This record gives sequence, structure tokens and C-alpha cells, in this order.
Amino acid sequence: MVTAQRNLRTGRSIWSDRRALSVAHRRLTRDVETEVLIIGAGITGALIADALASEGVEVVIVDKRGLAKGSTVASTALVQYESDTPITVLSRKIGKEKAVRAWRRARMAVGALAARLAELGVSDVAHRDTLYLAGDILNATELRREHAARRAAGLPSRYLDRTALRDRFGIGRSAAILSYDNLTIDPRKATRALLHAATVNGARIFAPEDMTDIAIRKGGVTATTANRLHIRGRHLVFATGYELPHGVTCRHHKITSTWAIATVRQHRAALWPGECCLWEAADPYLYVRTTPDGRVICGGGDEDIADEQRRDALLDRKTAMLQRKLKRLLPKIDTDVDYAWTGTFGETTTGLPTIDEVPGMPRCFIALGYGGNGTTYAAIAADIIAGAIVGRPDVDADLYRFPAHDAAK
Repeated sequence: MVTAQRNLRTGRSIWSDRRALSVAHRRLTRDVETEVLIIGAGITGALIADALASEGVEVVIVDKRGLAKGSTVASTALVQYESDTPITVLSRKIGKEKAVRAWRRARMAVGALAARLAELGVSDVAHRDTLYLAGDILNATELRREHAARRAAGLPSRYLDRTALRDRFGIGRSAAILSYDNLTIDPRKATRALLHAATVNGARIFAPEDMTDIAIRKGGVTATTANRLHIRGRHLVFATGYELPHGVTCRHHKITSTWAIATVRQHRAALWPGECCLWEAADPYLYVRTTPDGRVICGGGDEDIADEQRRDALLDRKTAMLQRKLKRLLPKIDTDVDYAWTGTFGETTTGLPTIDEVPGMPRCFIALGYGGNGTTYAAIAADIIAGAIVGRPDVDADLYRFPAHDAAK
């Protein structure tokens, strides 16, 4: 049984044990003022803070847990431009023109993120191709149509039939789409590097600090901590992941839980050619990547569970399920597990995130509903929100607006 294996780190993600850059932060001891207050020191808050601070904007960041925790450290960090919603399906939901723009924007975001992490010298960033395997959402015929839609949108890919997929990768599925220039990262290292870069440019980080009240005032916002200290700013950014702030509603947003494992280190001969990222056109889907030290990370089994106790209670069962599925997909892999963990994220009915000013809360912005594309959409959120704050409207901002019926209460 999985629970009996030696050295298994149950409930602890693989990233938690890896060295990452130290970032200056402290507790809040007095009231402070700033231009922009960012609530959340995960990957979204880090990217937004880095973008704003690099343009000379005064930034304060707070987080109730600490730096690079929560959903960020639970991520398996396959950074792909491919949305959870295939471009053919998204076209039916929001129209072809918008679907193409959304996919192109995601591709640009992955490229821009790779460039920024390279500038900062972040280690454990690898460029990876991706195999999207036929499943119960898209079969082989539908996958061929998806490939044609991507090519028509200017997104390079290759369609592999059963024979080509088996001959090239040793994977026994009816078809797959091979795409290019995605990333795998260590999300904790990346987040801490971005936060450090923001502090070099003047950002201040206070953590752990829990914000218990947000008050809209003329010309700005006042946030109050559990210790009754105040942070006053002209703008506020909620970078709180799946956790909707009090008073903010988004009717097309739901909370989902996922589970992940990291295997023991593999012999390189057991790994598939190119170590490309793998995921399925299925619901729920399996997703697979490797680490620089030769482990295989596998995640999936998503369920609509928001309660952390219910989620955590399923860890052993989900771990065994992931091992079985991984073994069927990649028979040469040693599926003994060193790490097993679980996490929670938000998703929307379209598969696109909500990145917008909160209705009824002027100068307050939020990014939520990332689905399985958290880091990619965090990079897009940084562009859109930082642009709005400094007066540089984003040409794709309309793709990520709040639905018209949502409002702050």
C-alpha cells in the first residue's frame, strides 16, 4: 500500500523541501500607506508586484499564510498555453474570434514568463513540448478537428495517430496533439524570485498578516488586519487564488480539488522521449511531467470539493488511483511514491479566468478561476491589472471580464 512506503511525504508537496531564495518580509507593526496593496503572496501576487514595482509603483504585499504557500506550492507547475477548454469547445462557448485571441494570448504569456524567469536566473525552468491525448472529451476524430483549429489560429502543432504515437513515444492511445514551447517550473522558486525582484524595486512584504476588513473610501481603499492595523492604498489587488474575498461574488466560479504524487527518482531509460508534458482530453484528466532530478509528477482525479477535511481524507485513495493510471499510461515507470499531496483551485464555466475590477468596488482588482492553467493565467493577470493601474489598457482585457450579473455586495 502507498501509505506503508518508506520516506513517503504524505500531504507535503515536492516543492516544500527544495531550497528557494530568501525574501525580506516582516510583521506589520504600524499603519502604512502605499499606492497599491496586493493581498496574496503566491504566484499571482508575485507577478503583479514584480510588474508594478519594475515600473516604479509603490507596492505593499500581505499574505495570511506566508510567502509562496497555498495553491502555489500545491501546483504541479505544468505551465501550458493550452486551456483546459479546447479551442473548438471554447469557440462554441464564446465565439471563434475570442477563443482564438484567448489561446494566442496564453501562448504569449508563457513566452513572456519564460523570458522573465530567465532574466532573474531562476533554476529548474525547462522548455517542454506537450502531448494532449485523446479521451472522453475529444476522441481521435475530434482531436483532429482540434488540431486543424489550432493550426488555423497560427498555433503550431502536430497530429499523431495511434501508430505514430506508439512509435514515437511508446504511448498506447488512439491519437494525440503534439504542441511546443511550454514550460515546467518549480513554482516556489519562481514565486520567491519574483517577490525578491519586487522588493529590490521597493516593494514591502508583510507576512503573515490576515486582512479582516476592506473599506472603500474616497480616492482609495483601507484594509484592516486582525491586529487592527491599517494599510491605506489607492488601489487594491485580490491575489487570493480560489478564495473569494468577503462580499465578492462570481456566479460562474466553482471550487475544485485535485491530487498529485511525485514518484521516486527514475532511471532515465524508463522515461519517455523528450520528457514532454502529458495530459488528456478527458474529465477528470490526468497530467504528467518530470522533474530535473528524474521524478515523475502525476496529478488528477479532480472533484468538486471545497471542504479541506473532505479533500485531505481522500489522499490515500487518490494516491493509489494515480499510481494505477500512471502505470497503465507509462508501464516502464516505477510508481513508488515519495510525495503525495492535494490542493484546491477555482474554475469557471468557460475555462477562462476572471481578471477585472470588482463590480461595485472601484480601484479593486481580482484574478480568479484559473482552472488548470494557474501560472499562465497569473502572468496574463499581471499584464492586465498592472496595465489598468498605470493607465495602459490591455487589448485582451474584455476576454476576462466579470459576467454582467455579478456584483460586490
